[in-house]
Amino acid sequence: MGKYKIAWLPGDGVGNDVMEATRIVLDALNFNAEYIHGDIGWEFWRHEGDPLPQRTIDMMKGTDCALFGAITSKPKEEAAAELDDQIKDKGYVYFSPIVRLRQEFNLHTNLRPCKAFPGNPLNFKEGIDLVIFRENTEGMYGGVEFHPVPEEVFAVLEKNHPKMKKFKEYGLDNLAISTRIMSRQKCANIVTQAFEYAKKYGYKTVTVVDKPNVLRETGGLMIRTAREVAKKYPDIELWETNIDAQAMWLIKNPHDYGVMVAENMFGDILSDLAAQLVGGLGFASSGNIGDNYAVFEPTHGSAPKYAGKYKVNPMAMFLTTRLMLDWLNEKEMAQKLETAIATVIREQKVKTYDMGGNNTSLEVAEEVTRKF
Repeated sequence: MGKYKIAWLPGDGVGNDVMEATRIVLDALNFNAEYIHGDIGWEFWRHEGDPLPQRTIDMMKGTDCALFGAITSKPKEEAAAELDDQIKDKGYVYFSPIVRLRQEFNLHTNLRPCKAFPGNPLNFKEGIDLVIFRENTEGMYGGVEFHPVPEEVFAVLEKNHPKMKKFKEYGLDNLAISTRIMSRQKCANIVTQAFEYAKKYGYKTVTVVDKPNVLRETGGLMIRTAREVAKKYPDIELWETNIDAQAMWLIKNPHDYGVMVAENMFGDILSDLAAQLVGGLGFASSGNIGDNYAVFEPTHGSAPKYAGKYKVNPMAMFLTTRLMLDWLNEKEMAQKLETAIATVIREQKVKTYDMGGNNTSLEVAEEVTRKF
């Protein structure tokens, strides 16, 4: 039995490929763990009407953390159309399993480092080193949506907000409502996480990104809360930016920013932009972190057309594994892995198609192990 119990969740498509490559790396590191497979993904949605069966959640509760590959996700109607005939029209509604995991385990903090490793031909500019803190359980991804809009829901909104009247003429069957629910507690928590990280690693600023001039209540709550939290960290300057302007400034002056913090959807968008600055999603890692549990995943999708071809860049998965090792307090092992990754990227002798090479995911894994 290993020192750690790791929930092993390959998911769909290339998630299986990059997870297989990751086992090569972990075994070469002599990481002392028991890997427990979990059912998750599109096939379980099609056959069972649930992409995250309860048995997987129950299994995860007995593990230290989870390593997750990639997931296929489709719009509501397309997802329903792919259900097996015997369970179609049974009331099953697709819900993102990774979003459910974040809420189920209260994985409130999404940590997304974006680092430009020297020698990477895909870097926008050398020296970029960004860390984005994304609130993970609320905001636009909270999952409180309506279509069609129930009469009682519309009635309450109409009674309490004058702007709702103009939408009534379209008919409730033609309306869809997505909510952006944010709490002071969760805003304070994610901003505090960002400031603590900046304090620990010597960053001089924390940039909070939202849109309070338009989203006055939710964005306003985030900004006001950030200002209160910032008072506890007098040596770190709080910067406030709007999401649209920040997207421009991040391209124009990426070196001006270190630690950034945002609500769920804005953090998602911002981190994909930041990932492209350092080579794309093939280098984008993330950790979904709670008080007592964490799920680590690369931010790329399942890329079904490449499934089983071992074509995609596994570096994002390796960097995600590095985050897991660090969270488990295996600091030396985490640094050993990052140093090996950096060496392989710098040498450019073994690389996948996105970097101009023709090596497989597994060959990149083997090359990383040779640098240990």
